[in-house]
Amino acid sequence: MHIAPMTAEHAAQVLAIYQAGIDDGDATFETEAPDWAAFDAARLPEHRFVALGPGGEVAGWIACSAVSSRAVYAGVVEHSVYVAPQARGMGVGRALLHQLIRSTEAAGVWTIQSGVFPENTGSLRLHEQAGFRTVGRRERIGCHHGQWRDVVLLERRSTVVGS
Repeated sequence: MHIAPMTAEHAAQVLAIYQAGIDDGDATFETEAPDWAAFDAARLPEHRFVALGPGGEVAGWIACSAVSSRAVYAGVVEHSVYVAPQARGMGVGRALLHQLIRSTEAAGVWTIQSGVFPENTGSLRLHEQAGFRTVGRRERIGCHHGQWRDVVLLERRSTVVGS
C-alpha cells in the first residue's frame, strides 16, 4: 500500500468508496456522494490523501475541511476517512490517519476533529488507536433516514503544535 496526495485522477474511485460508506448506513448523514466539483471545493487540497493498492486502485481516502473561517480556529480541521469494503481491517485507515496527522501538524494544525456515529465501532476504535479522544456525545444531532441519530465528537490535539 502506498499513500499519495488525492487528485482528480482518483475522483471516481474516491466517490465510489464514499458512496459505499454512505450505503452502509453508519458513516455519515449524507445520502449520496457529491460530484467531484463539490467534493473538491469542500476539502483542503493540502490535507487529502488516498491509499493505493498494488495495482494502483484506491483502497481508501482521507480529507479534511476547515471548521471555521475565523482566524482563531485556523488550526482546527474536521476530517473524514473512508476505506473500501474489500480493504477494511488491513491497516488502510490507520495509515491514512497517520499521514493526515503528519500533514496537518507540519502545517500548524493543532486539532483534528470528527463526528462518528456511536454504532460505527470500527471507526471509534481506529480513532482511539490514533490518539483521538471522545469529547462528548451530541444527542439527536441530525435525522438520518427518518431516525434521529447521535454523534460521538472526537478530537486529537497535537503534541507538537501549540505545546
